[in-house]
Amino acid sequence: MNSEEIRQNVVKALDEIRPFLENDGGNINLIAIENDEVVKVQLVGACSSCSVNQMTLKSGVEMTIKKYAPQILSVINIEA
Repeated sequence: MNSEEIRQNVVKALDEIRPFLENDGGNINLIAIENDEVVKVQLVGACSSCSVNQMTLKSGVEMTIKKYAPQILSVINIEA
């Protein structure tokens, strides 16, 4: 998979999980994909201050991204 295909798959993954975040008053923005391995995102709205946002990031967002792009090693939240 080339870099553009990885980016497209990450966007698809974020689009899949976005409705769940929006239901809780939050959202997620793609900031960058580094070396085709690390995805940087920014949790916004209610998700940015939620006490379980790290669990959401790892259990929900990272798992969904890896389903679409298995070569991604980790997902990092960039604080606003």
